[in-house]
Amino acid sequence: MGIGFRELLIILVIALILFGAKKLRHVGSDLGAAVRGFKKAVNEGDDESSKQLSDLTGKDKDADFQERADSAKSESKTNA
Repeated sequence: MGIGFRELLIILVIALILFGAKKLRHVGSDLGAAVRGFKKAVNEGDDESSKQLSDLTGKDKDADFQERADSAKSESKTNA
């Protein structure tokens, strides 16, 4: 149900007719810059929320993961 090659080609041809080759290149680069900016903002938000969470809990995600892994190993040894 996604966009196939034919649909993408039709969209590209229509965009080329509407904007022209020179303008289409600028629109594409502007769109790429906007997507990169959005991804950067999302990643910064994730980093900030992880930092706030570690500040609240007093430990970071890696230490918490290691603690869980160690407890799972000790449980599996006692059950064996």
